Amino acid sequence: MTINVSMQVNGKAASVNVEERTLLVTVLREELRLTGTHVGCDTAQCGACTVHMNGKAVKSCSMLAMQAEGAQILTIEGVAHADGSLHPMQAAFKEHHGLQCGFCTPGMVMNAIDLVQGRPNITEEEIRHGLEGNLCRCTGYHNIVKSIAAGAKAMASAK
Repeated sequence: MTINVSMQVNGKAASVNVEERTLLVTVLREELRLTGTHVGCDTAQCGACTVHMNGKAVKSCSMLAMQAEGAQILTIEGVAHADGSLHPMQAAFKEHHGLQCGFCTPGMVMNAIDLVQGRPNITEEEIRHGLEGNLCRCTGYHNIVKSIAAGAKAMASAK
């Protein structure tokens, strides 16, 4: 049985017909062609599929699309500013070498933005704890943590 799911994705109305068991990540990638949201583990362990739903970071591989009915969804494609400039967190990842192969980066950035909201002085320990649901197999996390700390400060000063 198919159902219609309507939501706002990156500020634009989206309406799709999907099977009841369709995951949100599948809708984003296959129906809406927003492929920055990655599928890494299919078990909500790696965080590569992290998006924001109504302002909070969620793992889109563990959510049914119908759970997003009426929601505001933000993907990595919608994070940059309208003029094309990078979001402060994206810029911090670039400046502080918080990525290597890039596969985990969209999920890391999305989780980081939510993690540091209103916390310009977040500690390294708080960042590391907040990243427990995101896996990176390349960098060893040092530069990711450094990037998130810098991004938190940049986000605070950008307000």
